[in-house]
Amino acid sequence: MLKLKYFLKIQEVHRSNCVTVTRGRLFTFLRPRLKCIDGELCLITGAGGALGRLFAMEFAKEGAHLVLWDCNAAANEQTAKVARELGAKVYTYTVDLSRRQSIYETAERVRVEVGDVTILVNNAGVVAGRRLLECPDELLERTLLVNCHALFWMTKAFLPQMKAKNHGHIVTIASALGLFSTACDYCASKFGAVGFHESLTHELQAECLDGIKTTLVCPYIVDTGMFAGKELRSLIPPLDPLYTVQQSMNAILAEQQMICIPRLMYIPFLARAEYPYLHRFTFLASMISFKYFIFNTTAYMLVMSMKINGIDVKIKSIN
Repeated sequence: MLKLKYFLKIQEVHRSNCVTVTRGRLFTFLRPRLKCIDGELCLITGAGGALGRLFAMEFAKEGAHLVLWDCNAAANEQTAKVARELGAKVYTYTVDLSRRQSIYETAERVRVEVGDVTILVNNAGVVAGRRLLECPDELLERTLLVNCHALFWMTKAFLPQMKAKNHGHIVTIASALGLFSTACDYCASKFGAVGFHESLTHELQAECLDGIKTTLVCPYIVDTGMFAGKELRSLIPPLDPLYTVQQSMNAILAEQQMICIPRLMYIPFLARAEYPYLHRFTFLASMISFKYFIFNTTAYMLVMSMKINGIDVKIKSIN
């Protein structure tokens, strides 16, 4: 009986995965109806980064009001300036997503000062970019806190208002590296992000909250300048940031549950979900990625200095 229940559960997950991928394929050939988000209140984390700024611009073009969160106040204000030039109402907050209390306190300020968030874009992310035994615990901890734990805290802070109205949209900017392994700290955090998002989606479906949509975005490495001159560039080119955001926006506005960018990234997803006997393929892909993303030191140019618990460390934002 236990084996039967396990088998049925596996089949249920497989069917869910097939539906997600099939919808993605259909959206490739058929132009879906895009929803209007004019007047919606959209919160974007990591808004001071490259992807965060582009997301802010795209949401501004659609008429959404913006709440921008970032730990870098200057970069966040620059994004706000660009969004305001596009005609958007913008509110900025400086937040450390690695601190739970900072998230909850700022979320309460947003509710009081601005209103109820109806679109939550969990975009912020960091990566340490070192082998496991060479990575200080402080870096490992921060990567998991920002990339994974913050998803729980952000959602707990803003989901109750969405549930009260049965209206909202939660977007998780994960990564294709949350579908197969390369960098230890980053992939662990993104595997967690993917698992969190899928579980959240199933939970909302179980509660029949059909007015709250979710979209999981799994892009390949995005070319924000960190990967210039990488050996893998000629084989699988890094994604253009604007292209990545535009594809993500199309999926969000179409209320697509999941999108992998480029479509080639659906292969490891399908291999894990539907064809377990192809695990050697995904393992090989992981090993190739690991070789070029970890051991090629040019991929890990340090772009931001921080102090964590009094220790000078280097960490870079990927978003």
